[in-house]
Amino acid sequence: MAGQTSAPAKVILVGEHAVVYGMPAIALPLSQVRTYADYNICDHALSVHAEQDSQPLFRWTGSGEAAQDPLAALVQLTARHFGASQLRGEIVLRSDIPIASGLGSGAAVSAALGRALAAVLKRDLPNDALNDIVYEVEKLHHGTPSGIDNTVVVYEKPVYYIKGKALDFIRITDPLHLVVADTGIAALTRETVADVRARYRGQRRQTRALLESIGALAEQARALVEAGQSRQLGKLMTRNHELLRQLGVSSDALDRLVEAALVAGACGAKLSGGGRGGNIIALVDENTMPTVEAALLAAGAKQVITSSVAGKLASP
Repeated sequence: MAGQTSAPAKVILVGEHAVVYGMPAIALPLSQVRTYADYNICDHALSVHAEQDSQPLFRWTGSGEAAQDPLAALVQLTARHFGASQLRGEIVLRSDIPIASGLGSGAAVSAALGRALAAVLKRDLPNDALNDIVYEVEKLHHGTPSGIDNTVVVYEKPVYYIKGKALDFIRITDPLHLVVADTGIAALTRETVADVRARYRGQRRQTRALLESIGALAEQARALVEAGQSRQLGKLMTRNHELLRQLGVSSDALDRLVEAALVAGACGAKLSGGGRGGNIIALVDENTMPTVEAALLAAGAKQVITSSVAGKLASP
């Protein structure tokens, strides 16, 4: 028996970093950019491979020790969830999502792998249980994650996220047309989150004010998303980028791409994710999408993805 599972990339529309401190953020799935897990149920101990890599990334030994490797931790947590002492089969991972780029690669790998493990065990793994498992693995990736990445990746729905609050999915009235541009610079979210935390401890009042301003933008952005007011939403996104720049998580490469998108006619643009590298997102309309895409490539983007995100309010 063989099959395939998958999980999408994500972008944060507004609110990154502030969301770690209990403020709202809006995240969207990029459903056409995915991680895939091809599974095959067979009679040897479970092994997990990367595509075109003969050496396994993980081989099941039944060890109960807490794993610090994200793949091993995901397998152990899923096995524990099902009470499984034996895992048999083979899983091959492949991904279209750049790593260390703010697009949720780690969460997508975990979600796709968790679903494949459930399939190997011939068990059902509901999204709420998978979300809890992936969140635990996100701690290994990011140290003190907010939980937004795993939530939007697992449920694959636009989400208005506040840490510790009930899931709140967003109704998108009109599709949001996005251009995602990669600086080609890898940047670990764990490091930028730690740097913001150090800044918060050393300059608490100033940093708190920046984070609260970002959270306020997310509150305003929700109403604009649900009303389909892209032009006003774009202005909030650009303001969000300026606040993130003041927070110290932007870079010359990110600023250059944001400026290029705005000059080319984008409604708004900002970094998305941890910052320092990775991607920017530009909000465009269908007419300006090709122009903005070309301008970003001319400004040095290593890769550009276009996406139209639509969604409706739904229960988890």
